Amino acid sequence: MAIISEDKINTFKKNIAGTVVLPNDNNYDELRVVWNAMIDRKPSFIVQCATAEDVAPCIAFARKFDLEITIRGAGHNIGGSAVSDGGLMIDFSAMKSITVDVKSNRAVVQPGATLGDFDAAVQVHGLATPVGINSTTGIAGLTIGGGFGWLTRKYGMTVDNLLSVKLVTVEGESITASENENPDLFWAVRGGGGNFGVITEFEYALHSVGPEVLAGLIVYPLAQARQVLNSYREFNLQASQDLSVWCVMRQAPPLPFLPENVHGQEIVILAFMYAGEPTEGKKQISSLPSFGDPLGEHIGVMPYIQWQQGFDALLTPGARNYWKSHNFTELKDETLDIMIEYTGKLPSPQCEIFVAHIAGAPNRVPSAAMAYGGRKTQYVMNVHARWDENSDDDSCIDWARKFFNATKPFASAGAYVNFMTAEEDDRVTYAYGSNYKKLVEVKRKYDPDNILHMNQNIKP
Repeated sequence: MAIISEDKINTFKKNIAGTVVLPNDNNYDELRVVWNAMIDRKPSFIVQCATAEDVAPCIAFARKFDLEITIRGAGHNIGGSAVSDGGLMIDFSAMKSITVDVKSNRAVVQPGATLGDFDAAVQVHGLATPVGINSTTGIAGLTIGGGFGWLTRKYGMTVDNLLSVKLVTVEGESITASENENPDLFWAVRGGGGNFGVITEFEYALHSVGPEVLAGLIVYPLAQARQVLNSYREFNLQASQDLSVWCVMRQAPPLPFLPENVHGQEIVILAFMYAGEPTEGKKQISSLPSFGDPLGEHIGVMPYIQWQQGFDALLTPGARNYWKSHNFTELKDETLDIMIEYTGKLPSPQCEIFVAHIAGAPNRVPSAAMAYGGRKTQYVMNVHARWDENSDDDSCIDWARKFFNATKPFASAGAYVNFMTAEEDDRVTYAYGSNYKKLVEVKRKYDPDNILHMNQNIKP
């Protein structure tokens, strides 16, 4: 990196409407911190963009002085791609505008918006689109990696509902990508991450949802895990696509509907949401409690927004996190046995294994329709190691890796890139499968020098 004089920095500041934050500024440490506490990096410049027009000068400045470029929406990426040592962070945290067109059922969203921001803005009109399950996640990062949540079985992946983006190329050109404009780029950004440019605006299709939905949790003891999981697997073969039932295996948090003596015990949780009429939903989920002898349950009609925030308390920033993930076309007996085994030896009370059932609408999209190609996936499994003290790093990471390796023979092709850590560069080609070759071609066209490489990188 070249030595940058104060005059050159001041000139750069004058070229943007936003704020340049340097390491000696009071808010520097606050802005550089990301969700995963394992990431502790110190950029040379943090640029809080005020408008989309701030992005091109940031790219030009970074390229002139050989600064690594990172992009921060909400900073939730598990690998910490939003920040690098000595680099320039393009920070969109001040750009959270959301415009909803109720006539066309569309929303235009800036890249700093969180899922909570988005849900609040569209639910005023009884609308939603499939996004994730933690309201503090950034919608930008979620979307460009694929995106799934409680509405996915009915309405598809987040990228299946993306209509267009506005983007700044590494050459500083502002362009639109959609099915009709720059369609190759639009193909690539729907799952290909931030490899091709800096996205400054997203346009989504919206659907009528809620504003109240039937949702809840049913908790069983780990001793009954095999019968519960067997029933869960069979139930999902016939379940309505209005209904999403996910499985979480962990130690019981102090949930108010659980007896105090259950807190800290290993449990199996079935978490669900029904996206249709709640009265019909109650019929659809009536057999779930009979999968075992529940330790407790919390089921009811509630605001969709409330359910979307239901897991926030387990995913707060400031903890150390390490993830490993597989896709599955089915849950074989061996997979269930391994899940039970590793839930019995959790290295931290915050560690968990979760399985999201996403079969339905995503499977009806051709694998080559966009960069996200996991169209045969029925389940996405994430082994989520989470802990507080760095002295526990080795034991928690080792547990996650061993579980990942044990279940690997039973996994299907591909991987969900949003759950991949920074060390998994060797899995990128595998993650995209037959779509990878085309991704390389698009990368060569829009970023031949790999300027934007702080991501699950498509190497040109």
